[in-house]
Amino acid sequence: MNGEIKKQEVKRMFDAIAHKYDFLNHFLSAGIDIYWRKKALKLTRLKPGTILLDVACGTGDFAIEAKKMGVNKIFGADFSFNMLSLFKKKSDWIIGKNVQVAAEFLPLKNEVVTNITVAFGVRNFYDIPLAFESFFRVLKDEGKVTILEFSMPKNFVLKQLYRFYFHSILPLVGRLISKDNSAYTYLPDSVEEFDQKINLVKLLLEAGFKEAERKDLTFGLVQVVIAIK
Repeated sequence: MNGEIKKQEVKRMFDAIAHKYDFLNHFLSAGIDIYWRKKALKLTRLKPGTILLDVACGTGDFAIEAKKMGVNKIFGADFSFNMLSLFKKKSDWIIGKNVQVAAEFLPLKNEVVTNITVAFGVRNFYDIPLAFESFFRVLKDEGKVTILEFSMPKNFVLKQLYRFYFHSILPLVGRLISKDNSAYTYLPDSVEEFDQKINLVKLLLEAGFKEAERKDLTFGLVQVVIAIK
């Protein structure tokens, strides 16, 4: 799938499932996605005066968690209009307007935010290196990128259970509830392909970040990658 086709298909898919997105996230992860977001933000060590840009923000759960931790200056960016609309309904404190935009071309001036967060969105970017260059440009010196993303467990038994759940149970439940035939087939396929081909730490360092570190959560079901400019 080339970049432009992927961009439009991802937009169509997330617009279609937006109305059930929050419910399915919590239901299909048994609520552990809430813990993952909190843990990722704690590892980030948010500071007073944080200016946060939540990219691929979806309905805003990562940004809302940051707000609970005391962050007051928050912007959201996503390519799906329907996701942004739901985010707006959930948050009357968001600064200005959420921006409907692809991560690769953020419409911001240089060095204007202190933190960027992305939860389960990087694998949907159509050009990850270009997106990371965009992140680097808009971050202030010593600014941080925090990425929360699925990964494949290293343990053989866990990996087989994970594959069974992702390829058999999750697509069936996702289709029944969201009424979209492709979204929850795309998810497991994209996770496995992403895990095999993409090294986030390496790509962030290549984009110019001086430090980048990965931590695995819940037996390697997800990864948290934090990079510093």
